[in-house]
Amino acid sequence: MSHLSKPAPEDTIKLCNPPAPIDPAWLGRSSLEVAPDLLGCRLVRRWADGRQLSTTIVETEAYTEGDPACHAYRRETTRNRVMFGPAGYSYVYLIYGIYHCFNVVTDRDRIPSAVLIRAVELDTIPPWLAGYRVEKPARWGAGPGKLCLLLDIDRTLTDLPLTPASGLWLEHRPADWHQNITSGDILFTQTTRIGLTQGADLPWRWYVTNSKAVSKRERLSAK
Repeated sequence: MSHLSKPAPEDTIKLCNPPAPIDPAWLGRSSLEVAPDLLGCRLVRRWADGRQLSTTIVETEAYTEGDPACHAYRRETTRNRVMFGPAGYSYVYLIYGIYHCFNVVTDRDRIPSAVLIRAVELDTIPPWLAGYRVEKPARWGAGPGKLCLLLDIDRTLTDLPLTPASGLWLEHRPADWHQNITSGDILFTQTTRIGLTQGADLPWRWYVTNSKAVSKRERLSAK
């Protein structure tokens, strides 16, 4: 299942100019609402030495209570405990023993729910990041593992509030994004999630249709 759509109307999303850090209350909704609303928002990383990277979120996946693909589907464990807590916290886990995945905890307290950030675009490339990878910069954050490498996100950053004080936080969409939404220059694609054996048919992945940083595009069937 796949379709192109305009994002949610502006009156359902907080407008901030300049972008402000996202409040936990804004994230305290179902991951099925938050995931598409996070497209166009910024994920910002600041290191202890003062370096900072700002990226735009272009691909997300939702995981929620009762979802067989959700890490909290069966029971609460030490690993997934943060998903049962309040919204606005980070949930970072390791896959294949190599790659980290970064998630934003959503919904009300005790309802396990999170949004996986699947891809980001760099807003600008600072001089200290020049030559980071051989591939084109648009692909540096094209995938959950790649974006965690780019932003130096690992399990030391799990179960932390997403605030500037933690060195990792979210910001609302900038004003020009809303202008492009209104004009129809930005569309979203909604489709199924990636790499799952359960819940694979649920259309709970969203991405910015024309973004070059999307990890995997939906194949359109011939008619």
